[in-house]
Amino acid sequence: MSAAEPGAAPSGGPLRVDERTLALLRCPVTGEPLSGPVEVEGESVLVTPSGVRYPVVDGIPVLLADEARGLPAHLAGGEEDA
Repeated sequence: MSAAEPGAAPSGGPLRVDERTLALLRCPVTGEPLSGPVEVEGESVLVTPSGVRYPVVDGIPVLLADEARGLPAHLAGGEEDA
């Protein structure tokens, strides 16, 4: 099998956001730019340079702070990520 092409979500269907729009999107928690999608633990996600991840569901990025994974401890609000 060949590697996924850039702009194609590995397990969530093709990303429904073009590259110009993706370049404008920012993490709602850190304000960092997003890249991807990439596959992490079998899930298609967009990622920030610091490693915060957001799922891509049916080709659509879910950029909600409650859906963020891999938040640094100082941004997690004292709650552990289960």
